Amino acid sequence: MTELPLTITHESPSASDAIEKLHRRTFGPGRFARTAFRLREQAPHDLKLSFTAYVGTMMVGSVRLTPIAIGNTPALLLGPLTVEPPFRTVGIGGRLMTVSMDAARAAGHKLVLLVGDEPYYRRFGFKPVPHGSVQMPGPVDPARLLVAELEPGAFQGVSGPARGVAPAGADQTSAAR
Repeated sequence: MTELPLTITHESPSASDAIEKLHRRTFGPGRFARTAFRLREQAPHDLKLSFTAYVGTMMVGSVRLTPIAIGNTPALLLGPLTVEPPFRTVGIGGRLMTVSMDAARAAGHKLVLLVGDEPYYRRFGFKPVPHGSVQMPGPVDPARLLVAELEPGAFQGVSGPARGVAPAGADQTSAAR
């Protein structure tokens, strides 16, 4: 198999429209009703922790991390992670996940929350959140609410409502909504 010439870069503000079009194609209009979207609309994602994937000059994937708090504990919300359908079986999503998780860890973050399929995200260290420990701003299937500890034991004792939090330097490091 020939490996694709993939380039992963930090998301730039100029990529916002292309990413929105990608989200529209891959998630459709129902994306606005999802509980994770409700958290994302509370605070902008952090460009320092968000990445895009290109094959040549064509954007084929994106992942974003948004600062949140669970109770009083700082965390990140991962998502959306999306890849153009024709490129979904070549590992681009996995590469975006690895880069974003490594960047979050390097920046000193300790927890990442997401709503997704545990069989896919398990390989990146995600596990189900204990039932009732995190309250989301809308309905969510408890089996799909996942957390990854970027530092061992970081989720111990964490509980409460999840809410968006503006990242430090939000006017310079985060995409405008």
